[in-house]
Formats: sequence, structure tokens, C-alpha cells
Amino acid sequence: MGKTIAIANQKGGVGKTTTAVNLSACLGYKNKKTLIIDIDPQGNTTSGLGLDPRTVETSVYDCLINDVPMEKAIVKTEFSNLWICPSNIDLAGAELEMVSLAEREFLLKNSIAKIKDQFDFILIDCPPSLGLITLNSFAAADTVLVPIQCEYYALEGLSQLTNTIKIIKKGINPPLGIEGILLTMFDARTNLSIQVVEEVKKFFGSKVYASIIPRNVRLSEAPSFGQPIIFYDKNSKGAESYLDLADEVIENNR
Repeated sequence: MGKTIAIANQKGGVGKTTTAVNLSACLGYKNKKTLIIDIDPQGNTTSGLGLDPRTVETSVYDCLINDVPMEKAIVKTEFSNLWICPSNIDLAGAELEMVSLAEREFLLKNSIAKIKDQFDFILIDCPPSLGLITLNSFAAADTVLVPIQCEYYALEGLSQLTNTIKIIKKGINPPLGIEGILLTMFDARTNLSIQVVEEVKKFFGSKVYASIIPRNVRLSEAPSFGQPIIFYDKNSKGAESYLDLADEVIENNR
């Protein structure tokens, strides 16, 4: 049965979608059958894997709101062992529609349940907020992977996220835990990046991944070509870092 990992941080611009696209592609590259669910209305994971959100006919919105089985929305990407449940702009108004639905926190969980045993890993790219869509992601997930930018406000809002996880553990999903903390946009030339790494390790100890994602031009370019970094430039620092992260995720879930 697949391990379901929500990739979340309510702070925007921390490398969440970059991590969703590249970790899922690296897991697939390492022969793990992987599904990425793009549950962010912006659809950046969808476009980052070479699909145009404007031409997507069946999306995660249909699974949540119209009770369409997830296997009807899943699309095989051109990358090895990687499937996606895409997103499009329809999802933007979904939270308002979800409010009146029965068991509204469990819509995604119920949708995933039918296909969970078909994959080794299911990753969920959450929106940068703590609304009903993210709540659904946390209810459906086994664990949460939190990307943190190596910048001044890195820890701001993290306590809010960990409090949210505590609340969800109490009432909605008791087994939910933190999969790991991923440091992103690391710049070895600055003292600030090094201080943030030390600070985060002080708080989270062994939950912090050894793999750290650097600031990398090739990593920034890859989404505009609709390719994960290991297919865009396998020899870049960004590709090496995400391959290392995939190894850690696989090892931690043996």
C-alpha cells in the first residue's frame, strides 16, 4: 500500500511545488511507482510536469466535488513510473463548494483510498494556505513533508503549521506525523543560510533531511520547459540534491 505524503507550508515561495515535482520524478526514476496529486489551484505542479492546466479535462476538482473516481483523473506523465492527478482553475472555488458537503474533510482521503495500493508513493502538493483543501490533504496523508526556505523568516509560521498538525492528530487523523523538514534555497556563501540550517536542526533534530536543496539556476529554469530537473539537467546541483532526497525518503520508509 502506498505511503501518502502531503508537501505543505502555508508560507508561499519556499520551494514546495519545486519539491513536489522533483521529488516525485526522482522517486519514479528510482523505480518507485509514484502518483503526484496537484491540489493547488495554481496548477504549477501540473505545468511543471509538462501538462497544460487549461486543457485538462478531468482534474482533482472532479474527484473532490463531482465524485469522479480518481483513476479517471490520473494521467501517466512522460517520465518513468510517474503519474499525476492534475489541477486546473476549477479548483479555485472548490473550498466554497466543499463547505456544504458531507464529510467534507475526508473527500480526498476517500478518493485516494480506492487507488492507494497501486502506488509505492503518493505525494500531495498542497496550496500555500491552511484552508479546507489543505485540511483534506492532511486528513488523507500518512505524514507531512515541510519545505523551509533558508531565509530570515524561515521559522515564521512553522509553529502555526505544527499546531495545525497537532489539531488534526487529535480529531481527524491521529496517526499523522512529520515525514521530514527539507531545507531549500540554501546559499553556502551567506552566513544567514548557515544560521537557518543550525536553527532548524536545533528545533527538529533528526527530522531534518541531510539533503539540502541549493539555490540553483537550472532548478529555476526547468519548470518553464515542463520538465523535472533530473530530465532537464541531470548533472546539476539541483538534480543531485533531489536524487539524494529521494534516497532518504525511500530509506526512511523501508
